[in-house]
Amino acid sequence: MKLTDLNRYGAIGANSLFVQIGSFNLLIDAGLHPKKLGYDALPDFGPIEGIDLDLIVLTHCHLDHLGSMPIVTAHNPGATVITSAPNATIAPRMLRNSINVMKRQREEHGIAEYPLFLHRDVAQFSRQIAIQRFERGEIYRKGKDRIEVILHPAGHVAGAAAVEVIHANRRIIFTGDVLFTEQRTLPGARLPKGPIDTLVMETTHGAKIPDPTKTRAAEVDKLLDQIGVILERGGSCLIPVFALGRMQELFKILYEAHNYGRLPRCPIFAAGLGMAICEIFETIRMQTRLIDFDIKMLERMQVRAVDLNMRPGRDLPQKGIYLVSSGMMVEHTPSYGVAASLLPHAPNGLCFVGYCDPDTPGGQLLANQGVETFFFDALDYSCPIRASIDRFDLSGHADREELLNYAEGSAARSIVLTHGDPTARDWFKGALAERIPTADILDPEPLIDYVV
Repeated sequence: MKLTDLNRYGAIGANSLFVQIGSFNLLIDAGLHPKKLGYDALPDFGPIEGIDLDLIVLTHCHLDHLGSMPIVTAHNPGATVITSAPNATIAPRMLRNSINVMKRQREEHGIAEYPLFLHRDVAQFSRQIAIQRFERGEIYRKGKDRIEVILHPAGHVAGAAAVEVIHANRRIIFTGDVLFTEQRTLPGARLPKGPIDTLVMETTHGAKIPDPTKTRAAEVDKLLDQIGVILERGGSCLIPVFALGRMQELFKILYEAHNYGRLPRCPIFAAGLGMAICEIFETIRMQTRLIDFDIKMLERMQVRAVDLNMRPGRDLPQKGIYLVSSGMMVEHTPSYGVAASLLPHAPNGLCFVGYCDPDTPGGQLLANQGVETFFFDALDYSCPIRASIDRFDLSGHADREELLNYAEGSAARSIVLTHGDPTARDWFKGALAERIPTADILDPEPLIDYVV
């Protein structure tokens, strides 16, 4: 097998792997870098120019894995896009929203190349999708050559798949982004067991020492305790959430907390792309039963739309829980605007429930706790910080010990490290060398061809 990482900056970004197995040319994911703009946000597709892709695999619908798929399919209209049924439903909606965001950024930043693709390209991408059921292999042929592809549930987010490729009796596993722990809306990962030949593995949490007291259940309990404290003191609670996955899980957590008397009943407000994703989740639940999400919860909780015409510094007109995207409080998103109204008032509280990149407003706010003010650049507003700020770990990624145990159990001959910062990969290199000394460990440089 020959493998090339097309993510030009390495680490976590525009994730895309070009893989040549026998006579087959495969592409695993094609994302956009969340911190780059314009063409810089794309994978470097130079190594596959002039190459006809046979198969394209979409592991899940976060934009760092999905965001440039319409560009790839526009140049490879004959390639089959293999993905799960939830992904086939979610992906077009995520991509259409991405077009709208790029159009806004074209005006704000003067980026002439935006949008990088159009709605007709999304339609073309959708036509090329071939849905595969989990844990049921499909055979693809090219001349006398053949390959089998099996998708396995990877947890992480609805539709997320690990990919097993079998060629000439050789088993290759791409974990994609994986979470073994069960979430409120979907079960944990069921990855294929060993022995396998090559394991291509995510390393997101390699630099993070697991805390045995921070189980997902314990973090949910702490979150609910803090929400209760905020409501009891007469404040509003802002929970910035990722539109895909985290918003739906939080809705279910709040619904169950209300039903069991864990939280007092109060108004719940929501806004952003996540509300459209809730409707898609209901469709997926009815069609596949792969997720546990009933949209009637929102009706029973009487979830209300957020009035986004609020003024920075003026407290929220209605007290309650605000569940809005983006999860990192990115500029020009509902959570950014709500935070600018909520933070100056002491009864209120802000509860982060996931990772915040240090360069985002959410990451900057968490990194500078203890300072008296925070500047909302997009609003030209210097905001006094009087509300409480807390973070709870509801990560969508497996911790490093879980991944290490899986790698050891796989008895892999070779292990390729992906989707992780340099410190995370370095930890895995050392830990894997100690635990599996017979395995070849590869940390690929971007755009370099490797034979594995």
